[in-house]
Amino acid sequence: MNSEQLKNPDFILLAAVAAAVVLGVLILSSASAQLSQLKYDDSYYLIAHQLIAGILPGLIAGIIAYKMPIGFFRKFAPFLLLATIILMVLIFVPGIGFSAGGAQRWVHLGFATVQPSEILKFVFILYLASWLSSRTVSGGRRKAAGKEFGNTLAVFLSVVGFVGVLLLKQPDLSTFGIVALAAFAMYFLAGTPLKHTFLMLLAGAAVLAALVYYEPYRFERFSSWLAPESDPLGKSFQSSQALMIVGSGGFFGQGFGSSTSKYALLPELIGDSVFAPFAHELGFAGGLMLVVIFAVIAWRGFLIARASRQKFEFLTAFGITFWIVLQAMINISSTIGLIPLSGIPLPFVSYGGTAIAMELTAVGVLLNISRQPRAQVSSF
Repeated sequence: MNSEQLKNPDFILLAAVAAAVVLGVLILSSASAQLSQLKYDDSYYLIAHQLIAGILPGLIAGIIAYKMPIGFFRKFAPFLLLATIILMVLIFVPGIGFSAGGAQRWVHLGFATVQPSEILKFVFILYLASWLSSRTVSGGRRKAAGKEFGNTLAVFLSVVGFVGVLLLKQPDLSTFGIVALAAFAMYFLAGTPLKHTFLMLLAGAAVLAALVYYEPYRFERFSSWLAPESDPLGKSFQSSQALMIVGSGGFFGQGFGSSTSKYALLPELIGDSVFAPFAHELGFAGGLMLVVIFAVIAWRGFLIARASRQKFEFLTAFGITFWIVLQAMINISSTIGLIPLSGIPLPFVSYGGTAIAMELTAVGVLLNISRQPRAQVSSF
């Protein structure tokens, strides 16, 4: 623990996250009611599960993460990653892992069902921040690339590649994309040679193109985004339905609980497509408000990173903020048709206990970093 006095946490960040969570609960309670009644004969089952299995443990873990010495996360990050990788492997063990919707992404632990890939997003950021802060130094970006390429870059690509294989096996290209982009951004900011980042961007683009082109369902998703009118009742159905629901919200929305029958045909209503009912019930104004909330999270999160004195704190704060904001941007953009459907949840809003629990835990770490002794920087 640093001997200097701890500061107050970033209350603006805390307020923004709290607003996102509250809005998420309100929308889920409305959008999930019909589905919950049909599937569980209880219109409150799904929202109760989100509160009990996701938000409550997330708040507890977030408070613990806020209270922990920052050095704990740096010291134990490798062990946390090892435990997460074990969970990722257990997905493919019969009787423990199970699939849904054509994807093998969940593990039964007896007392709970978890999605290891959501844990991985957070833990991998901690691991990379710990590892990179010990392997690189300030100004290292301009150092001789030969030695760096022989150790730091090679190990980095090996670790990212290994994680990528586990994710693509599920398959979960969207999560791999989020993890890889966050990892590359952290690698660049760690002070590594510029040519490494350039090479990785080229290689990453080539790998992404190959993964999309050679996998029929991914290629169909991309082609349907380019020409949604070609098959509105088939490949483009989900995106077309989402756009229709978003557009029907108007400027101020139709109000909570309005016309839930409109949602009946939309796949992943309370998961990946949750922004559609959000915009329908709260309208353009509500959607814009949510975008502003994530913009505030980005502002405060990156400011916390910039003001951090220690490299581990800097990389961790940046990685967490980048992950959450990037994921929000991709989810919203795909729902309104700006990019192909992504298949990733909207942070703090989408249904999913593991996802929101890990997001709140990560916010606890971010708030913890915000109260550490820090440099004086401009707020903008």
